Amino acid sequence: MSAWQVIGMLVGSVVLIYMVATFLREPGPAIIGLLRGLIVGVVALVVINLIGASFGFHIAINPFTAATTAVLGLPGVAALVVINIWMV
Repeated sequence: MSAWQVIGMLVGSVVLIYMVATFLREPGPAIIGLLRGLIVGVVALVVINLIGASFGFHIAINPFTAATTAVLGLPGVAALVVINIWMV
């Protein structure tokens, strides 16, 4: 494994531990935040799919993309767009 992979895994682990600790400490606001991010993200994905349909651009709405948008919100939607452009 390269040093960048190890650093990425460490950063990801710290973020995951922080999210779990926040959820266990105050579950109400954490759930509301996730739901708000999910709603905003799915609406943004639908809008992107409606606009992108005329250009042949589509992002599937599935549990993975929904979870990404729920946790990351609009930056997650932007990341999905970039990943979709980069991979296709």
